[in-house]
Amino acid sequence: MKGNVVIVGLGLIGGSIALAIREQHQEAHIIGLDVSMRTLETGLELGVIDEIGESLLIDAKRADLLIFCCPVKETEALLRHLPKLKLKDTLIVTDTGSTKAGIMSCAEKLKERGITFIGGHPMAGSHKSGVTAAKRLLFENAYYLLTPFEGEDEKRVSELRAWLSGTSAKFLRLSPAEHDEITGMLSHLPHIIAAALVRQTEGFTHLHPSAFQLAAGGFRDITRIASSDPRMWTDISLSNQNVLMGQLKSWKLAMEEALQMLRTGDRQAIYQFFDEAKEFRDTLPVHKGAIPAFYDLFVDVPDYPGIVSEVTGYLAKWEISLTNLKILETREDIFGILQITFQTEEDRSRAKACIEEQSDFLCYYEE
Repeated sequence: MKGNVVIVGLGLIGGSIALAIREQHQEAHIIGLDVSMRTLETGLELGVIDEIGESLLIDAKRADLLIFCCPVKETEALLRHLPKLKLKDTLIVTDTGSTKAGIMSCAEKLKERGITFIGGHPMAGSHKSGVTAAKRLLFENAYYLLTPFEGEDEKRVSELRAWLSGTSAKFLRLSPAEHDEITGMLSHLPHIIAAALVRQTEGFTHLHPSAFQLAAGGFRDITRIASSDPRMWTDISLSNQNVLMGQLKSWKLAMEEALQMLRTGDRQAIYQFFDEAKEFRDTLPVHKGAIPAFYDLFVDVPDYPGIVSEVTGYLAKWEISLTNLKILETREDIFGILQITFQTEEDRSRAKACIEEQSDFLCYYEE
């Protein structure tokens, strides 16, 4: 497809979308806008964009596709300026925000002008940030949620999907309200709970200092989403405020029921509590969902100098990139556990085959 693609916000998400569009639509001209000139210059040097834009007021008029890849509140503010501009009748505007109700409300004026706006939310990310971390296949096999206005021309939705086909994502259509309810339950609420649990543990470690060391391993893993960018999650929480308030009230009731079970010592109720959770959790799909998946490989390794560099050397030979590596200090025998995290399931599978081919170390997953 030909045309000018204007991307506002050239970070990890914006840069990765730019690379995906470039791969699939080589005749497209990609223009970048960002508050940081340094970011734009880096994006130009890396070939992520073709041109550094001047401003939204100027470059929106040239756009055939305009993508907002910035925080939700910033996107809402910028959307309010668009209806005042002279835009192409064929323009498609979309975004990548984690909440949709406020953004869709701000896009109403565009709709009244006859300009197509289709909400978007690619459900993938990385522990890295910025345009230098952008990857063409960041969204591969991840869900890419679309929230068009009711009654939107299907040809326009198909056109946007065609523009974004290089992401290799799985597109799913939702209403804005359904989107915010689902992502609230599956992504936003877990982040709040994880952060609250970590904060509670911080106070607990003051009373029991040994707990700080013992929190390594399992506890650190189940709360890893609490390490997400606090600025971003402040923005998301406020953008989905009403939904989250309702869900937190339901969570509070569930915790009160758990407290009552323990207070009365109801063995059957406690068993049912854990059994029903296990049964449902075991039926959940393994592929990418609302929270980016963590592809961990566990390797039993002997304790001798250079073992970590030996394993990473195996991976380097096969040109397999890892995103995180740590030694779990929870074993008392002569073997340790090396936990290696990868960006994709494919990388993890290749790493397992790589290490097993070049060593006698035991490698395994834990789903």
